[in-house]
Amino acid sequence: MKAAIVVEAGKPPVYGDFKEPVAGEGEVLVRVVAAALSPVVKSRASGRHYSSAGSLPFVVGIDGVGCLEDGSRVYFALPQAPFGSMAEKTVVRAAQCIVLPDALDDIKAAAIANPGMSAWAAMQERAELVAGETVLINGATGTAGRLAVQIAKYLGAKKVIATGRNKQTLEALHAMGADVVIALGDDQQAMEKIFKQQFAQGVDVVVDYLWGQSAELLLIAAAKAGKEAVPMRFVQVGSVSGEDINLPSAVLRSSAIVLMGSGIGSIPPKRLFTSIGEVLHAAVPGGFDIAVEAAPLSAVAENWGKDANMPRLVFTVD
Repeated sequence: MKAAIVVEAGKPPVYGDFKEPVAGEGEVLVRVVAAALSPVVKSRASGRHYSSAGSLPFVVGIDGVGCLEDGSRVYFALPQAPFGSMAEKTVVRAAQCIVLPDALDDIKAAAIANPGMSAWAAMQERAELVAGETVLINGATGTAGRLAVQIAKYLGAKKVIATGRNKQTLEALHAMGADVVIALGDDQQAMEKIFKQQFAQGVDVVVDYLWGQSAELLLIAAAKAGKEAVPMRFVQVGSVSGEDINLPSAVLRSSAIVLMGSGIGSIPPKRLFTSIGEVLHAAVPGGFDIAVEAAPLSAVAENWGKDANMPRLVFTVD
């Protein structure tokens, strides 16, 4: 079968022939229709992601949309290594398939599942968001952040605050549900002052896609200006701005901040799949908007270097 194959670590996958998968006990064979290129897919392909398998060669892709042998149209995730989602066929555990709603098309389903799950799981599974609370999305101008704004409103957030560096994209988030937008800059004192103003008014949940300096400043501002002894849940999801921060210990001692992460390993797999199913079934009634670009899988090499964040690139399999 044809597939996108990682042959050498650190190099883009090549389009070529790979052995066909055979479903074992508890597994199903999937004829793939579409698979999205996300930051985690690129990171796993390079061997840098903490969940990377490490053995070569392998087919890239962690999830996608396809058809089962009985004709069911499903979203699937985490195929059995060395098979991935960017191939004509793959094999996956039956429990890791979700039947798609008829109104949601294949390409949008493939694009929305992973970033939508990251937001949904962060708010529902980790932060346990309650309707009427205030949510701050740090890094709201990327694909996942834009969806997080929409999902926060769908889940009942009273107020959504969105941060990001792209001012034009930030302004467009008002139409997606953002009540307040904050442009990130390099003036740390100015940023801390703006953040403190928001925390003084009350912020219940922060969903952080950036880490780095902005996360540092948010945590410090929350400790200084947040309501005393009132928990503020800070959910760390991505690290676009850096892997490390310098966090004074007094920030945690002097506040009721609850610092947690959301991702593979922090939530039981069964609950992650539940989150994906909920997002996919909410996508149409919620009117979730996501920018998508489609390309044939045969063009994987020339498209691999594109930004996997905005728009979301989806490879289609004919």
